[in-house]
Amino acid sequence: MNEPEIAGKKLSTFEKYLPLWIGICMVLGIILSQVVPGIGVAIDSWQISGISVPIGICLFLMMYPAMLSIQASELKKLRKNPKPIFLTLVSNWIVAPIVGFILAQTFLPGHEQLIVAVILLSSSPCTAMVLVWGYLAEGNQEQNVVNTTLNTVTILVLFAPLVALFTGISNIPIDRMLLVISVMVFIGVPLLLGIASRRLLVNRKGLDWFQNKYRPAAGNLALISLLTTLIVLFSLNGTVMLENPDLLVLVSIPLLLGFAIVVGFNLIITRAAKLAYREATITVIIGSSSHFEIAIATAVSMYGVGSIAALGTTMGLFWEVPIMLGLVYVAKHLRKREFWKGEPM
Repeated sequence: MNEPEIAGKKLSTFEKYLPLWIGICMVLGIILSQVVPGIGVAIDSWQISGISVPIGICLFLMMYPAMLSIQASELKKLRKNPKPIFLTLVSNWIVAPIVGFILAQTFLPGHEQLIVAVILLSSSPCTAMVLVWGYLAEGNQEQNVVNTTLNTVTILVLFAPLVALFTGISNIPIDRMLLVISVMVFIGVPLLLGIASRRLLVNRKGLDWFQNKYRPAAGNLALISLLTTLIVLFSLNGTVMLENPDLLVLVSIPLLLGFAIVVGFNLIITRAAKLAYREATITVIIGSSSHFEIAIATAVSMYGVGSIAALGTTMGLFWEVPIMLGLVYVAKHLRKREFWKGEPM
C-alpha cells in the first residue's frame, strides 16, 4: 500500500464531529415529519421492484466511495500474515452474528422488525469507515486494506445466507429474493463500478490525482448522502418515534451489549494470539464494526422506508460512530500499557 492512500484516511474537521451531525439530522428529520406529514407517502411511492429509488440513490452514493479503496490484487497478500486476517473473519462471520442473534432474541421478543434490524447489523462486517479508524489508530494499513477487500467479497456470498438462517430460526418470514437483490444492488454494483472507475481514472489521470482529488470529493459526497438518508429516514419515522420512543431505547440495549461483548472478545483473542499492536488494533476494529449501509439498505428494501426495521438499523449507525472513535483511543491507551506483547510484523 502506498503512502498517498494512507494519508488520505485522515479525518477532516467535519468527519470528527460526525456523531453531532448525525444527531442534528435525526432531529431535523423528526421535525420535518411533523411539518410536512405527506413526505413519507411521496417518497415511498417511487419504487422499483420494492426498492425505494430516492433511498437507493443515497445509499448507493454512500457505498461507492468505499469501493474505491478495494483492490483485488491485495487478496494475494493473504499468505503474508494470515493470523490476524483469520481472527477477524472468525469475529465478523461467527462471533458477531451469533452474539447479535442471541441478544436480539433475549431483549426483543415480540418485536420482529427490531430483531431483523439487529441481525442485519451483526451479520454485515464493515468495509468503509474501518479504513479511517485504522489510520487514526496507527494500525497496519496493508492488513486493513486486505481485510476490507476480503470482507467486501465475503459479504456477497455470506450476508444473505446468514440473515436468512437467523430469521428462519426466529420464525420471521422475509423476502429472501429481495434480500439477495439488495446485496447485488448495494454491494455488487458499487464494487464493480468502484474497481472499474479506479483503474480507468488512475490510468488516465494518475494515482496522485485519484487519491488527492477524486477520492476526497467522492468521500464528501458519501457523507452528504449519509446525512441526507438520515433526514429522510427519520422524517418518515418521526411520528413512529414520537409515539414509541421506548423502541429506540429497546433496540439500543442489544446493540450496545453486542458492541461490548464483541470488542471484549477481540481484545482477549488478539492478546492470546500474541499479536503486535499494529496488527491487533486493526483486527479489533474491523472485527467489532458493522456495515450499517447494507443493513439500512436491506431493511428499507424489505420493510419500506418508514419501517421500524429501517429505524432500528439507523440506531446501529448512531451508536457505531462514537463507539468506534472511542475504540481508537482505547487501543492507543492499551498500547501505552503494553497490552499487546507480540513482535511487530
